[in-house]
Amino acid sequence: MAKFEGMIWNTKSFDGLTTTELYAILHLRSEVFVVEQQCPYQDLDYADQKGLHLMGTDEEGKLLAYTRIFAPGIKFQEASIGRVVTSPQARGKGAGRQLMERSIEVLQANYGVIPIRIGAQQYLQQFYTSLGFEQTSDTYIEDGIPHIEMLRP
Repeated sequence: MAKFEGMIWNTKSFDGLTTTELYAILHLRSEVFVVEQQCPYQDLDYADQKGLHLMGTDEEGKLLAYTRIFAPGIKFQEASIGRVVTSPQARGKGAGRQLMERSIEVLQANYGVIPIRIGAQQYLQQFYTSLGFEQTSDTYIEDGIPHIEMLRP
């Protein structure tokens, strides 16, 4: 798949986010995780303050892709990447793969080349496997959606 063209990447701590960036992040997460996936859940979990926020925007500054990245010991014993989300208009163009590859790069640049654990929606298992993650748990239901834990050693 071709690489998504024109994505501008930026990583910030929570305190470094502008209110406009924070609003865009929360809007995209709500648009996809709550409305699109029809999953009412408490997205605001007080973990945002502890993570790094990777944002992929277009030339006009519209948020198209996002993850939050954690050092070991915050979400899991290992480092982790979560709230992986791409805007509907960025899908099918390689943006998700580019987002995860960039997330792994940012995590390693900040915390070293260490194991990464994620809680993945089960239907994305093959995608994450292609990025070096291996399933480490049975399927579990989180917010009404089947999930699995995966580890990238």
